[in-house]
Amino acid sequence: MTKELAFDRQVEMAWRGELDFNALITAASRLESDHRTALAIVLYRTWIARNASELEYIVQFNLGVALGNERDFVASEAAYRRAVELAPGFIQPRLNLGTLLERLGRVDQALDEWRWVEKHLSKPSPDNKPLLVMALNQLGRVLESRKQLAEASAMLTRSLELEPEQPDVIHHWISLRQRQCAWPTYGPLPGVSRRAMQDATSALSMLSISDDPAHQLEAARRYVQKKWRSDLPALADKAGYGHKKIRVGYCSGDFCLHPVSLLTVELFELHDRERFEVYGYCWSPEDGSAMRQRVSKAMDHFTRIHSLSDEAAAAQIRADEIDILIDLQGQTAGARANLLAYRPAPVQITYLGLPATTGLPSIDYVIADRFLIPECEAQHYSERPLYMPDVYQVSDRQRPVGIQPSRAECGLPAEGFVFCSFNNNYKFTPEVFHAWMRILDRVPGSVLWLLGDNPWSQANLRKEAQARNVDPDRLIFAPRVSPENYLARYQAADLFLDSFPFNAGTTANDALWMGLPLLTLCGRSFASRMADALLTAAGLESLITHRLADYEEKAVALATDPQEMARLKAQLQAVKAQGALFDTPRFVRNLESLLIPLASQA
Repeated sequence: MTKELAFDRQVEMAWRGELDFNALITAASRLESDHRTALAIVLYRTWIARNASELEYIVQFNLGVALGNERDFVASEAAYRRAVELAPGFIQPRLNLGTLLERLGRVDQALDEWRWVEKHLSKPSPDNKPLLVMALNQLGRVLESRKQLAEASAMLTRSLELEPEQPDVIHHWISLRQRQCAWPTYGPLPGVSRRAMQDATSALSMLSISDDPAHQLEAARRYVQKKWRSDLPALADKAGYGHKKIRVGYCSGDFCLHPVSLLTVELFELHDRERFEVYGYCWSPEDGSAMRQRVSKAMDHFTRIHSLSDEAAAAQIRADEIDILIDLQGQTAGARANLLAYRPAPVQITYLGLPATTGLPSIDYVIADRFLIPECEAQHYSERPLYMPDVYQVSDRQRPVGIQPSRAECGLPAEGFVFCSFNNNYKFTPEVFHAWMRILDRVPGSVLWLLGDNPWSQANLRKEAQARNVDPDRLIFAPRVSPENYLARYQAADLFLDSFPFNAGTTANDALWMGLPLLTLCGRSFASRMADALLTAAGLESLITHRLADYEEKAVALATDPQEMARLKAQLQAVKAQGALFDTPRFVRNLESLLIPLASQA
C-alpha cells in the first residue's frame, strides 16, 4: 500500500509541477526496477504534459525506452522522435530509434539513423566514442545481412580502430574479408594482434584458414564457452521411452532451398516407416520453394519452432518423446545450440551442417565415414564418430536437371579447356588460387569458371590474377541460377578444381552426379577430406592428391590427356548407375542400422 500511495503522490506532484527532474528520474527508475514499467510511463507522461523544462528531451528518451519495453512500438517511436526534435544533437534516441525501426522492418530508416550518428560523430570524444562504436557495429551488422559487404567491412574496420578489443566484431570482420577474397584474411588492423584474430575466428571461418583439426576444435570450444549454457536441466529420460517405432527427429534452420535440404530430402522420404517415425523441427524461412514443400511432406510430423524460445522448443521435442535427435545445423548461421543444451532427446547427433566438430557437450555423435574422420584424428572431435560403411554423405537421386547450356550461353570461349570451381568464394585461399593461376599459365587457352558470388570478390580475384601475370579475362564468373540450371551448367565444364583446406561438399556431390571429374587436395580435417571421401566411395582415388605441387601437376596432366578425361567420365557414369556413392536406399538402410542400437541403449 505504501508504494501505491507514494505513486499517487508522485503523479499528483507531477501534475502540479512540483516534482523536479531529478525526483522524477529517481521515482520512475525505481518503478521500472520493480517491474512496474506501466506506472513509470504514466508518471513520465504526466510530468511531460504539465511541466515546461529544457530537460524534456531526456524524459522523452526515457519514455521511449519504457514504451519499447512494454512493446508499444508506435508510441516509443514518437517519444524518440520528440527527443530528437527537442535536442537534435542527442545521440542516444537515434541509436535506439534505429534498433526500433529495424525491429519494425523499416531497415532503410534504421540505417539512416545510424548513418547520422556515424557522420556527426566522425571525431568522437572519450565520452561519446562508445556511441559511435555502437552505431558502426549496427551498420556493419545490417549491411552484412544485406550483402553490402564492402561497406560493412569499412564500418567494422572503423569500429575496431576505435575499440580493438571486440571479439564478436573481429569475428564478423574476418568472415567479411573471406567472402570478398580480401587477402590476407588476417589483414593488418591497428591494435588487433594476429592472436586476437585467431581467438575470434568462428568455427566456420576456421575451416578455410587451418587444416589442423585441433585448431578447429579450439575454435568450436571458444564458441561453446561464450554462447552455450551449461546450467540447463536435461529434459530427456536417459532410460528411453520404449516406443515400438524409433522416433527420430531432424532439426534445422535450413529446411528450405539450401544445400542441406538438397542432400537430405530423399533420406527423410526413404526411412523405413515400419521401424521409424520421422519428425522435423524447423526454424527455416518460408521461402515458398518446392524443396521446402518436399521436405515438409517427407516428415511424418513437421513442427515449426521458429517462434519458440530454445526452452519451449526443447520442451516440445521432449513432449514428443524423440528417441534420437539429429541436428543439421552445427555452428553455422542460425544455429540454436542452447536448444540442444536442454538435452531434449536421450541421444543427440550432428550431421552435415558444420563439416567439423561442434564442440558442443550436448552432442553425442557425428555421422562420418572412416576416410572422413580417420581414427587417429578422432581425438580432435568432441563427438564420437558414427562410421557409415560406404560414405558419410547422402544424396538426392531425384534432383531435376535443366537443359544443357552451350558454351556461348555460359559466357565461355568456343575452344579451350574449362576448369571450374563453383565453391563459395570464402573457401578460396591465396595459396590455392596461386596454383590455379600456374595451371592456367601452363594450359594455353584454358579458362577458370567460378561462381559470381559477389562483385567485391570478383574484383579482388581479377586483381590477384593480374598480379600473377594471368589475363583477368581468363576468369569467368557464373551468376547464381535455379538449382536445375546450376546442375546443367556442370556439363559445359571439363574438370572441377577443388578448394583447400575447405573442400567442396554439396558442390562436389553435384559435380560428380553430373559426371564432371573433380580434382581435390586431401588434408587432415573433416572439411579438407569431404571431396576425398566421395571420390574414395566412387573408386576414383586417382583424383585425390596430398601436396599442392601434385595437385597442380595432376590438373595440367588431365587437361592435356583427353583419353584419361574420357575414361574418368565413363567411370562416373558407371558409379552413378551402380556404385555406392549415389545409392540412397543403401545409405538409409546403413544409417538405420547404426541408429537402432543407439535407441535401444538409451
